[in-house]
This record gives sequence, structure tokens and C-alpha cells, in this order.
Amino acid sequence: MATKAVTDASFEEDVLKSSKPVLVDFWAEWCGPCKMIGPSLEEISEELGDQIEIVKMDIMANTTVPGEIGVKSIPLLVLFKDGKPAAQKLGAAPKSQLKSWIESAL
Repeated sequence: MATKAVTDASFEEDVLKSSKPVLVDFWAEWCGPCKMIGPSLEEISEELGDQIEIVKMDIMANTTVPGEIGVKSIPLLVLFKDGKPAAQKLGAAPKSQLKSWIESAL
């Protein structure tokens, strides 16, 4: 299952009301490290598709949710379980580290 984009308008339905854990990748087009981890997140989404949904939120196009959550640096990965933030990771990392962190947070 590929990652999908969420917006301020769809965040509540797509993330907070999701029946399974959702990892939100807060990113921006101009962010080099964000682009670096994008392909890894796509692969992880395919590998863990039945356990978690991975979504992306462009912080330049959507400012309300990142502001409410307090996103100050990107890339910021926030794992939501039952509509609440359960874990977060700031910065880029190799795919193996990202997947290990996600699996340990699930």
C-alpha cells in the first residue's frame, strides 16, 4: 500500500479516526532530508501495509495541523494510535533504522 497525502481537511478522518496506527510524515518540497526518506517510507508502507498506514502531510500547503501539533523541524514522523500521538522521530535515517523504529513503536 503506497503512502497517501493527507490535508488539514482530511486529517481527522484519515489519521485520528483510523482503525489502525497511522504514521504521518510531515514534510515540504524544499526539504532535502524529506525527499531522501520518501522512497524508504514507500517501501516500508508496502512491507508493513497490513499493520500501519503511512501518510504524508506537506507543511507548506497545510499549516493548521502542523501548527497544532507543534511541528518545528522536518522531516518529522509522528505515529498516531487510537487518535493520539504515540511516538515521534525527527530527522532522516536509513530505511533499516526507520523500519526498526516503526516496528518497535507499534
